[in-house]
Amino acid sequence: MSISVEKTHVANALVGEPEVLEDSLAQHPSWLSLKAAATSLQAVQSQNGSITDTERHADADVSVARITAALHDLAPHFAHDAAYLAALIVDFDRWASDGFGVPDFYDSLMAFQPQQHRVNGLRHLVVFPMYTQNGSANRLVEAVLIEVTWPEFIGELEAGYTNKLFVPIRFLDFTPGYDTNSAVLFPETVAMREIPTFTWGAIFADREAARFRRVVRAAAEITRLELPADAALLLGDQHLTEETFVMWDLIHDRTHMRGDLPFDPFMIKQRMPFFLYSLEELRCDLTAFRESVTIEGSELASPEARRHAKLVQYAVIFDRIFRFAITGNRVRNYDGLGGQLLFAWMHQHGVLHWTDTRLSFDWDAVPEVVIALGAQIDELYWASIDRPKKAHWLAAYEMISKTLTPNPASTWARGLSNEVLAGSPKGYTDQVLDDEFPLSMFFEALEKKMRTVIESTAGITGSAVD
Repeated sequence: MSISVEKTHVANALVGEPEVLEDSLAQHPSWLSLKAAATSLQAVQSQNGSITDTERHADADVSVARITAALHDLAPHFAHDAAYLAALIVDFDRWASDGFGVPDFYDSLMAFQPQQHRVNGLRHLVVFPMYTQNGSANRLVEAVLIEVTWPEFIGELEAGYTNKLFVPIRFLDFTPGYDTNSAVLFPETVAMREIPTFTWGAIFADREAARFRRVVRAAAEITRLELPADAALLLGDQHLTEETFVMWDLIHDRTHMRGDLPFDPFMIKQRMPFFLYSLEELRCDLTAFRESVTIEGSELASPEARRHAKLVQYAVIFDRIFRFAITGNRVRNYDGLGGQLLFAWMHQHGVLHWTDTRLSFDWDAVPEVVIALGAQIDELYWASIDRPKKAHWLAAYEMISKTLTPNPASTWARGLSNEVLAGSPKGYTDQVLDDEFPLSMFFEALEKKMRTVIESTAGITGSAVD
């Protein structure tokens, strides 16, 4: 089905009562049957997705039959995904007939191409054996109803910030693997026989926005932060915040693998020190911040783009320092480290203040200071291709430790021995502490006060009532 036809289909489908439509689909008997059957399968699957207990195969056959029957029944609601749903039924039937070994859903995954239909309000039914990042590490059968978020101004921005793989979405309903902190739907998490070239990546903007609003509201109260009027709007408007996160994610996501980079900036995959991945993720966020400053001041950008560009700047700062810095454990927490680095950089450059137990910002001076941190990371990256790998690691550590205080027990801070320096890269990574840059006293105190709030955001969606 062509895009133009699909836009007409979606417009006709959503005119009038989108909320009723959303609720009716999430309560559709066939969806509820599919969801229950998938959840039943999860209880008998192994970590790799197989069902090794043959005594459970009869029950699993029943669950698969319920899933495929539901897919047949729901297919008319997803005409744009007809090829995918047909391939999905084949994959489920083959998995069952082959004795529930390690599942292979390569064919149906290749048929699912949501990036071809980025239409605001378009819905998808997604079912795969997969793990959910920041959720379950097991490749279990998960099912999720989603809706695309693609406002007009994002379509205009994407023409300049080309990112054909990016699909922003929101939750309608889901199985237990997404009743977690997971806010992404990535094809690489699916169980399949070979690794293809991936053509899309989806991010749940409603979850990002909802937890941002809850966390920042609490953090602002605890730190007695007086929010600027436009920043305060984010805390009261879920729809506005979702669109803001879509803009942030669009630019962040397309920044990976672009620019003057190390040969592979995704260094965590190569068992390199975790703080290098901190810099990569922070670099992408600070690029989104810098580009948003440019868009805000551009006469060529639409009023909606300029308005959201200002909000992206607040979102990057507040999400990084209030949520990223204190979310998760302290074992190689690269996102936490990036939030700590941003906070300390702003504090040490005089635009963030903690005075009389009150947090404040010099907002007019913030953009220049934040952009300067991004420029320092860019300079580190630019120089990397002329350095040996291990020398680049040391340069990155030196850069971070000029702003953040390392763990007192750090071997890296004291200086690696000549034996380690002359040895293999593994010797370097073995010396990195799980918590190489511990929380400052500010964040230690804030984490204690924010712990229950952050924990409460697991499984949150845009429909949450605050």
